[in-house]
Amino acid sequence: MRFDFTTIMDRKGKDALAVDALSDHSSPRAPKEGFDIIPMWVADMNFGTAPSIVESMKARLDHTAFGYFMPRPEFYEGLIQWQEKRNGVTGLEQKHISFVNGVLGGVIAALRAVASSGDPVLLHSPTYVGFTGVLEHNGFKIVHSPLQVDENGIWRMDFDDMEEKIVKNGIHAAIFCSPHNPCGRVWERWEIEKAMEVYRKHDVYVISDEIWSDIIRPGYHHIPTQSVSEDAAQRTVAMYAPTKTFNLAGIPGSYSVIYNEFLRARVAKIISMTHLNSMHLLSMYAMIGGFSDEGAAWVDELNQVIAGNTDYAVDFIEAHWPGVKVMKPQGTYMMFIDATEWCAAHGLTLDEVLERAWDVGVAMQDGRPFHGPCHIRMNLALPLSRVQEAFDRLEKYVFK
Repeated sequence: MRFDFTTIMDRKGKDALAVDALSDHSSPRAPKEGFDIIPMWVADMNFGTAPSIVESMKARLDHTAFGYFMPRPEFYEGLIQWQEKRNGVTGLEQKHISFVNGVLGGVIAALRAVASSGDPVLLHSPTYVGFTGVLEHNGFKIVHSPLQVDENGIWRMDFDDMEEKIVKNGIHAAIFCSPHNPCGRVWERWEIEKAMEVYRKHDVYVISDEIWSDIIRPGYHHIPTQSVSEDAAQRTVAMYAPTKTFNLAGIPGSYSVIYNEFLRARVAKIISMTHLNSMHLLSMYAMIGGFSDEGAAWVDELNQVIAGNTDYAVDFIEAHWPGVKVMKPQGTYMMFIDATEWCAAHGLTLDEVLERAWDVGVAMQDGRPFHGPCHIRMNLALPLSRVQEAFDRLEKYVFK
């Protein structure tokens, strides 16, 4: 491989929430003596970002004036070409694109443009905990439509339940997560088409979170929600960001794609009222560096590495831990593990499993806030050697 996905980074003391905040998020004490921390909880990568991003930012830092600026044409050109080459998007223009500091802020701005505080919003469950927080904090009512696991262990939408919930609750706004976090589904075109037909039938506006659209397992393909029909293009606000793609969560920079002119104006008005969504200069240069041929090559290798890590993890679970269920993620680098049967068979609670893991330095995430009743959310974006070490510890000390 051209790029380095094997070096174990020492992130301690380098402002990393994944490591330095563990005492606040996972346990009040350190792991037992002899065990270092393997961060497998919060969704950032334990890899350095693409070299083209660092080079782009460094080149700009050599010019030491950082005053007011206008977005460069290269930013829009690179973004549009990225969407065309990787997602098959055609007809995307600069006017359709708006910068937002973060996807969650963009989600709320879009919701405020089509709904009012107190209105119900449809989400699938399991649900990304970030959605839960921002919707509740902004006064929206969450209505869940549970995903169902089919006979092949694949998470599927329940279209009848979606329609029933929409009608019963008078819903006119929905959040659609594609690829799905935390379940790792990359939706097939027919699934998106059927969901969007339900939304069309009942005049539901859709905010489509596609932040994970670049982290796709080889053999799968991300289908932009807006691409499945002209109606879908007109009723959907799509949210994207390079933060997951390139491990840039500490340099906020996201963008929306809105084709509907009236809807675009409404969202822009909401965003302008806060004065908080001006583009950051280094975010722009990070995206210019990422949305390049070199950045694309880095992402292609990253996806191979993540696929190898997920193969190892899923094969290990199936071979060693009867009663633990997991779907191999088709996208994202997060794995959502169902430990219900295993915990029942061994007389342990999920809290006890997580505590045992923490004692030996394996920091995983409690899946209950994501509406997984006995689930674990695990980050696999780290060198394979660390994944192997983590599973060796889990086998010996937790799922023994």
